[in-house]
Amino acid sequence: MKDLVTVCNRLVSWSYSPVRTRRPEDAPEVESPFRKFCDRYKTPLLIAFLGLLAVFSGLFVVFVRPYDYLFKWKCVFSEGGEIFELWKSPPVDLYLRVYLWNVTNKDEFLSGKDDKLKVQEVGPYVYKEMFMHDNVTFNDNGTLTAVPRHPLIWVPELSEGRKEDDLLILPNIALLSIAHVVSDESYFTRVGLNLLIRQTKTEPLIQMTAREFMFGYKSTLMTLGNKFMPSWIYFDKLGLIDRMYDFDGDFETVYTGEDDVSKTGLLDTYRGSTKIPQWESPCGDIKGASDGTKFPGFIKPNDTLLFFRKSMCRAKTLVRVNSTVVDGLNAYVYNFQEDADDNGANNPDNKCFCKDQNKCLPPGLLDVHGCYYGFPIALSYPHFLGGDPILNAKVIGSNPDPEKHKTYFAIQPDSGLPVDLAVRYQINMALGSIKTIANVDKFADMVLPLLWTEIRLYTLPEVLAARFRLYLNVLPLVENGIMYFFFAVGSCFLLASIYRFIASKSKRNVYNTHWIEDDLVLNIEKKLSNYKPKKRASMNSKELEVYFSSLVAPLNQELNCNDSNDEDV
Repeated sequence: MKDLVTVCNRLVSWSYSPVRTRRPEDAPEVESPFRKFCDRYKTPLLIAFLGLLAVFSGLFVVFVRPYDYLFKWKCVFSEGGEIFELWKSPPVDLYLRVYLWNVTNKDEFLSGKDDKLKVQEVGPYVYKEMFMHDNVTFNDNGTLTAVPRHPLIWVPELSEGRKEDDLLILPNIALLSIAHVVSDESYFTRVGLNLLIRQTKTEPLIQMTAREFMFGYKSTLMTLGNKFMPSWIYFDKLGLIDRMYDFDGDFETVYTGEDDVSKTGLLDTYRGSTKIPQWESPCGDIKGASDGTKFPGFIKPNDTLLFFRKSMCRAKTLVRVNSTVVDGLNAYVYNFQEDADDNGANNPDNKCFCKDQNKCLPPGLLDVHGCYYGFPIALSYPHFLGGDPILNAKVIGSNPDPEKHKTYFAIQPDSGLPVDLAVRYQINMALGSIKTIANVDKFADMVLPLLWTEIRLYTLPEVLAARFRLYLNVLPLVENGIMYFFFAVGSCFLLASIYRFIASKSKRNVYNTHWIEDDLVLNIEKKLSNYKPKKRASMNSKELEVYFSSLVAPLNQELNCNDSNDEDV
């Protein structure tokens, strides 16, 4: 039996040995279980991989929020940047609407026939305000410095028939201001002023054009003041709007947002200081305020804001009162704080707005003489809206209406972009005891309204509004759509892979014996093919005999050797 096995092994070129095994290189390749699993479930695994990839892509959008990074990057001020260029020269139509208080009973009041001055609102006189920032310099500390400019252009078509050369009876600001300042001076100073007033026949109420009152009119007193006191009065004509829009020597430093994008465009300093020198802290603080071009970004509903305008001589707090939609953009609506013009009578925090607690103005009236060359200028809301009733004690003609006279801002909270605003305030003269000054004794202790202004932004240009609708409305929806798409596709792929896996497994279980038998047959055939001897060319009988003998001879020799060894043992 042993000899037969040996011969068979020789025939297939595989010698039998109780010790020797097959050569490694002749061994059939055996697949690993993992490889078999991957081959059998290749399609379900591929689908599952794609599903997981989609799900993780959706999670990436959820946690990273690429849109937020892109939007914050665009909001940072940089040379040539889109938001920076909008701040530098806003492409919006901003208008200044001016209403003057025309005196209708001049002669009766000056003669003593009427004990109250009657005034009539005349306007609007409308100017387009070309708001811009010039001479911009980027600093190394995350700020930039610029010079604000507000040139005005007359717009007759919006002035409702009013003309700049309308003749009106208006207060002589130069006389009343100098009378107020000199009233506390020495007796001889007052005598000299009275002599000058009488010689020049200067009256407290004069006829002038609307433009002269707003942008400057000639006055003997102003000319003399400019000549003898140039450090105090460096201009030879006086106009309220002209002084309000005097930005000579002004410069402001604002944050670029590279350290905190929510501060982009907010004031760091004005004229090199973080506060207005006319007030003590905190009343004079302007750090973090907006000049109206751009407010803080990413505003929360309960956040309060600060608005600064040089002509207001302070920064005012804004509080949210409502929400609205303007030009397709969501916006928060803000008003000035109710007691913003209180001097401490109702709000102790505002006491710093009254330097002399014995001479504080009534609530609703803010003394800003320090910002207007010492002239007795005081600010209020138009028509003394919300002010103390005593403000109308000597003047008739005001008719306050919150809808017409209240300030509001509509601000898009993510970008800080104002989409609609109306900044309204009134300029008055809060005159003291000037009874000792010639021709002005009737105006002693009077709050005299001069004019009120409305800075108005009606709407954004359609091109700008469309751009921000894309940034603020469309792109977030696109991001959310992409996120939900990834989740939906990923979920579908994962469910499909699970279905395919279960289906494949069920099919293999049904035909279990068949695939086992097929596997065995395939393995056996593969093994036999590895050990199958090479085909020989056809041989005749003699050649076969010789070939067979050559095969058997070594075998016989080996068997004889084995027998001899057995006998020796």
